[in-house]
Amino acid sequence: MQPQQLLAVLASGETLSGSRLAAEAGITRAAIWKQVEALRQRGVPIESAGAAGYRLPWAIQMLEDSAVRAALPAAVARRLGALEVHWEIDSTSSELQRRGNAAADLSIIMAETQTAGRGRRGRSWLSPPGLNIYLSCLKRFEAGFAALSGLSLATGVIVLRALHALGVDGARLKWPNDVLAGGGKLAGILVELSGEYQGPCAAVIGIGLNVRLTDALREQAGQPAYDLATLVQGAPPDRNAVAAALITSLVDGLAQFEREGFGAFLDDYAEHDALRGVPLRVSGALGELDGIGAGIDIRGALQLQTAAGLCGIDSAEVTVRRA
Repeated sequence: MQPQQLLAVLASGETLSGSRLAAEAGITRAAIWKQVEALRQRGVPIESAGAAGYRLPWAIQMLEDSAVRAALPAAVARRLGALEVHWEIDSTSSELQRRGNAAADLSIIMAETQTAGRGRRGRSWLSPPGLNIYLSCLKRFEAGFAALSGLSLATGVIVLRALHALGVDGARLKWPNDVLAGGGKLAGILVELSGEYQGPCAAVIGIGLNVRLTDALREQAGQPAYDLATLVQGAPPDRNAVAAALITSLVDGLAQFEREGFGAFLDDYAEHDALRGVPLRVSGALGELDGIGAGIDIRGALQLQTAAGLCGIDSAEVTVRRA
């Protein structure tokens, strides 16, 4: 029995004895214990119930490409280049990049777990199996890099639209690529571009969305983190439904971005801007700058009202914190 098979068996939340698991898998109880420990090391909160066996503290849903596809509107499903769910991969975005020109437009790669998930500025993204969503989408554009200004911010709006479609409210956007809730990060976005400066070019859009977090994972995150389960104050939506909502919102939203640019998302971004009117400190290679968040401009630059006047922050290679 492989770790993914064991997790699928435990997914219901039912308590299952080691002897039963071993008998059904045709292996020893010691082998079952090793697989349990392997999953625990990855962040899966498998509990021991004494002689009764093992259980998860709540039921989970394993990601299945067939279940995700079935939840998509037919028009969206027809437009996808690919839809794959992997058990383990280094990074969903890296996989799309490796495929290069062989990957069709609007190809989607998801994984239960990543061994080298990436966040902004080279940070790692914790990727325990069975708990969250790790998804990357390839979008090809005929235009060049300049036309993609604000794409990461538009993707934040796209994520919020997906959450709203699921009946989940209360999330906000932090420039340049975070989705926040309850004072912590709910989702992160990483957009990586390739191709010609004048066009055509391609964007690999990676989204990590926290559906369930344990206390241990929150500690490992190294920054405040939040999850859908806490946001809805109960059981979060089915993970396959969450994935389908994200994909639907991406397909529709990226088509809108291609037609209209970031300007079409500016009002929605402003409505959910977590930094507007907030005292901020922006730190980067040129030092620190203090001011009050004054929104986002049409190019997607952060506007900072400083003592010297209004300043636009274009580079994503900065850190923005509350002053």
